Amino acid sequence: MEWNKYTIHTTEEAEDMVSGMLAELGFEGIEIEDKRPMTAEESGGMFGDVVPDFGPDDHLADISFYADKDEDSSEIIRKVEEALEELRSFMEIGEGTISLSETAEEEWINNWKEYFHSFRIDDILIEPTWEKGSAQEKDAAMVLHIDPGTAFGTGAHESTQLAIRSLRKYLKEGDRFLDVGTGSGILGIVALKSGASHVFGTDLDENTLPAISDNLLENDIREEDFERVLGNIADDPATQEKAGFGIYDVACANIIAEILTEITPQIPAHLKKGGYYITSGILQEKEHLVIDAAEKAGMQVVEIMHQGEWSGITFRN
Repeated sequence: MEWNKYTIHTTEEAEDMVSGMLAELGFEGIEIEDKRPMTAEESGGMFGDVVPDFGPDDHLADISFYADKDEDSSEIIRKVEEALEELRSFMEIGEGTISLSETAEEEWINNWKEYFHSFRIDDILIEPTWEKGSAQEKDAAMVLHIDPGTAFGTGAHESTQLAIRSLRKYLKEGDRFLDVGTGSGILGIVALKSGASHVFGTDLDENTLPAISDNLLENDIREEDFERVLGNIADDPATQEKAGFGIYDVACANIIAEILTEITPQIPAHLKKGGYYITSGILQEKEHLVIDAAEKAGMQVVEIMHQGEWSGITFRN
């Protein structure tokens, strides 16, 4: 599908106001590009793990939005320019100009790929699908071929690495694995390659479904071994019912602490007694939030691991 891409050249300070203005005009799915250093929470957790370095911050920002190529671009630009002038009357918005370009959907799905290359987590080699078959494969105990597509999760982020290390430590041959917030399916695929008999994954993003299917194919894993649904296991009875109760040996959620506190009370209902609950995506200063939620749900801390600013905490049901 062909789109027109409209880019507003403004400042970091004006990002929120310009974004809000576009939302009021009915434009959704905006894209913000700036050089502001990302906080740990912004760069990790549930927000993906391919974080390029764009150099020194110049405090400028480009805010882009998309419209169907058949829509009247001159009318769109006129409406946005009028709204920008209103903003300019009470705040600094920098240039406040608009540039127009054409793009195909495939382009903005694939642009990030230049930042993702093969890397190792201990004896695991994780290769993007476009680098498949490299010479590095012969020295690895396990090889994963991953293309996140428009879902999140390559394994490059520290929180994902913590989750993988804990998974390989606590999951045994034949175990059933519950993957909450499955994303690209990387943790479920590691579980299956490590001997899990079945994986059940949940997520809220419909883009995860084709991403997982592609990654299963790339890793020679059968679709039926990795069941997945769209839904929130924290409060959706249909998702909870589909997952099943008291049947999992290991559950994992690699999501920021605030969301983990919402999910965690539900996890014991799906685990076997004595089953493990692996959590990651937790900034170290927020460990207590997840520990409190797990202990209130009747689980006990087994191990706390750290990598960079991040914590991975494993509990036992």
